[in-house]
Amino acid sequence: MDQIRDWFRRHLSDPQVVILSLILLVGALVVTATSRLLAPVFASLVLAYLLEGAVRALVGRGLGRTTSASLVFAGFMVALVALLLVLGPALWRQTAQLMADLPQILSQGQHVLMGLPERYPDLITEAQIGEVMVRIRGDLTGLGQAILQRSLASVVGMITVMVYLVLMPLMVFFFMKDKDRIIAWAKTFLPEERALVRKVWQDVDLQIGNYIRGKVWEIAVVWAATALVFSLLDLRFAMLLGFITGISVVIPYIGAAVVTIPVAVVAWFQFGWSWDMGWVVIAYFAIQALDGNVLVPILFSEVVDLHPIAIIVAVLFFGGIWGFWGVFFAIPLATVIKAVLSAWPAAAAPPQSTSEA
Repeated sequence: MDQIRDWFRRHLSDPQVVILSLILLVGALVVTATSRLLAPVFASLVLAYLLEGAVRALVGRGLGRTTSASLVFAGFMVALVALLLVLGPALWRQTAQLMADLPQILSQGQHVLMGLPERYPDLITEAQIGEVMVRIRGDLTGLGQAILQRSLASVVGMITVMVYLVLMPLMVFFFMKDKDRIIAWAKTFLPEERALVRKVWQDVDLQIGNYIRGKVWEIAVVWAATALVFSLLDLRFAMLLGFITGISVVIPYIGAAVVTIPVAVVAWFQFGWSWDMGWVVIAYFAIQALDGNVLVPILFSEVVDLHPIAIIVAVLFFGGIWGFWGVFFAIPLATVIKAVLSAWPAAAAPPQSTSEA
């Protein structure tokens, strides 16, 4: 008990450490309790962080905060609408075509699987293959029914989406325009002695801002590169597969491994067991290797390095708590924890006594 008491006295005796602990605890509880209700707010914050760099650049050139935010917001909306008009129809067509081809892909896959018991009778049987196919078809049927139910009962959902489409741009604009006022308002709830909180917040602000901007650029570059390479290899659904590959970088390591399956299946369905399929798979792994070894170090040079195990644990932990947003913010949240742990002992260490010479 004495050791436990000494540990609490050593690490929690500083009021600033207690304040930081309470802020982190209350923040985690609020986000956990309201993550679904406030999802548009979190999405708007992400977009505001993404555009903050451009706003700062214009402010640095002498423009006012309101003028800078207005110009950046207008440019962002024009670029977003143009992107949706150009790429949206192509993604929709390829998605519809892939869903139409899915029964044929399953049938061809079943034919290949049914040949495995003849080649490897000691390892697999026809009954096992049949059970696997029944399970796959059942899962796909359940998925289709769920999509149909959602589409039939989506009137309220569509209204909600339309409201979000109006509210989110407004929130993004005001988050950029009134950033200083919002931060000043939040500071009124904090005690005056908040040096440790200020230090951790500076690290958090830097980490999350760099991460969001870097991650968006990574998604765009990987999407464009993958779609271009797959188009040059004459692979069907190149735009859709490129988009899926780009989105997969949100989940480090795990996303790349999962997306390997649809890429390989589509290549096999189109080319069969041939060198054409092999080149597609090789190109995919080459893009992933360049992303991990070249693009990521360039985009995230200012983000604290984390061990791969720490990243995977963070993705699993925060994703299990907060879903998509937990996965998206897993790395910056892990770096925040690392920053807090690094600052904690120094802040909590008892002052050293000085003796007169």
